[in-house]
Amino acid sequence: MEPIPLVRASLGERELAAVAEVFASGWPAGQGPRGKALEARLAERYGVGDAVAVSNCGAALHLAVLALGVKPGDEVIVADYGFPAPAQAVRYLDAVPVFADVRPDTYTIDPQSVADLVTPRTVGVIAVDTVGLPADYTELQEIADRHGLFLVEDAACAVGATYQGRPAGSLAQVGCLSFHGRKGASSGEGGALLARDPAIGKDARLRSSFGIGSIFDMGNVVGLPIPTFTGIGYNFKLSDIAAAILEVQLGRIDELTERRSATAARYAELLADEELLTLPQVPQDRTHAWQTYMVTLDPRVDRAAVATELRGQGIGCGHGTFAAHVQPVFEAQQKCPVSADLFQRQLAIPMHAELRPEQVERVVDALRGAVRTHASTSTTGGAA
Repeated sequence: MEPIPLVRASLGERELAAVAEVFASGWPAGQGPRGKALEARLAERYGVGDAVAVSNCGAALHLAVLALGVKPGDEVIVADYGFPAPAQAVRYLDAVPVFADVRPDTYTIDPQSVADLVTPRTVGVIAVDTVGLPADYTELQEIADRHGLFLVEDAACAVGATYQGRPAGSLAQVGCLSFHGRKGASSGEGGALLARDPAIGKDARLRSSFGIGSIFDMGNVVGLPIPTFTGIGYNFKLSDIAAAILEVQLGRIDELTERRSATAARYAELLADEELLTLPQVPQDRTHAWQTYMVTLDPRVDRAAVATELRGQGIGCGHGTFAAHVQPVFEAQQKCPVSADLFQRQLAIPMHAELRPEQVERVVDALRGAVRTHASTSTTGGAA
């Protein structure tokens, strides 16, 4: 039977043609003409002061906290549920990630949890658009303004989503995007930092290239400019090969998001009457990018057994995402019960723009059968 992968990038002939153009140009490395064109297009699309193309979203988060002046010992409140890259970015600077619990309906950071965690050592908040759904930025910005904190949007999963009519990635003073293979626009790997203040973009761009700026630009200067290393920088550049792919992908975001949304709607229609799982919810003031489609299993369902059965039928699935506060690396002291419960009960099923209707129906049939087969009669486990 044909495998149905959990994720699949939508890359084709147009992307290949763009790569061929880069090969012919003789400059495949970073910060060249295609990279600059991509940054200009990102800044225009998102309406920000500057956009910096980088190697991945983790690099963008690292550059963001550097540019915002986070120091050792500072506390930064981060969303607990999601890939723990924001917490790692905070730890890179020997600062302290403080984990905020999430809403049980949207899985995004709970503004009340954020407000309760603010201390004199708090300098900022990193919200996460969990698996593609924007967080509550109106409330989060009010909290940040009230306490004089920065607000960063980790929009890694949310390319193509919106909040109150604005694109995810532009909802805070700094936004961080991912162009990993499962995202709404992809170059395999890649990312971007979006900044309302051009000074933050300038800082990030310089640090992303060893602290000396663009070698491509230097090579086009008459004479012999010799850069001076005045501060620690990093090699976070995005290649022009990846930038060329992304220029094409940016033009396809609406198309690809529409296809994912149609799949999500079909899942919701076919699974609406299944009592052993809960479907994702989307508030009316925002739209979902559907990087991932996660169902929440009833506490009676053996998730591992369901996953084993699905994979045995060639259907990709995963555990969902992470409760960061239970990861040993962070040695977290606080509890996030909603996040911890979701981490135990959520299951990701196939979601990408290449899914065909008959594949969606096959996934649903297999999932429905598996959860019913592997549901016990006990009521132990997390709250429904």
